[in-house]
Amino acid sequence: MTALRRHTVLLALAVAALFMVVPFLIVAVNAVKSPAEYAQDGPLSLPDGLYLDGLKDFWQRVDYSQKLINSVLISGSVAVGAVILSVLNAYAIGIGRIRGRTWVLAFFVLANMLPQEALVYPVYFLSKQAGLYDTRLSVIIVFTVVQAAFGTYLLSSVLGQFPREILEAARIDGANKWQVLWRIVVPVSRPTLGVLLVFFFVWTWNEFLLPLVMLISNDNQTVSVALGVLQGQRLMDATMTNAAALLGVLPALVFFLVFQRTLTRGIAVGAVK
Repeated sequence: MTALRRHTVLLALAVAALFMVVPFLIVAVNAVKSPAEYAQDGPLSLPDGLYLDGLKDFWQRVDYSQKLINSVLISGSVAVGAVILSVLNAYAIGIGRIRGRTWVLAFFVLANMLPQEALVYPVYFLSKQAGLYDTRLSVIIVFTVVQAAFGTYLLSSVLGQFPREILEAARIDGANKWQVLWRIVVPVSRPTLGVLLVFFFVWTWNEFLLPLVMLISNDNQTVSVALGVLQGQRLMDATMTNAAALLGVLPALVFFLVFQRTLTRGIAVGAVK
């Protein structure tokens, strides 16, 4: 029975991987296919050669280099900032045991469940008043807080189960609260923090609504916004559309693959605990 379950799980994983890989391969193939080949042979045919004009035209049309820098800067800053803020909040809630811990966690859960459509006007108004509208810093601040709400809820549950013996031993050795946090809690929680870092980066990379509203200048827009705006103008053929999709997802995929070991280690440690 155990062997049957194992084979069933492996089969399910293989099917899931197939459903994720096949669409990406189709997009990649059509991105290097000429419009004539696409119109004649359809999207499932293999190209006769590498047609890179679609990738070049899209790159130049949206100034992809600048959009890529903006997305990496925003997503990376949010991922690092949200992890740090989550650690500080969770340390106070999970280990510090502040009063009203349940209500505080409920507030963070509610903030994480709030739809972004409800945040558009308040964030727009506050950024205008603070002089941060149409700046990358405004988007970084907003998404750092939003992502940290989820991170705080998750880490609070993890740190709530942190061995008290280790904390007491550190205090007996003369460690203050900051030393306990950065020298003991953070190193032990590093696998979980690595998982949050990867998730925060990918989630922020894929955000569209708030960057669309907050970043109106072409020099500040992200990759996702550039893709949406250009497609809305109906200026691209099928080949360039696939090239745009490929360039839009490829950086996030590379980041995910680079940190795949960190993600796997974090999930495995969580399963063992």
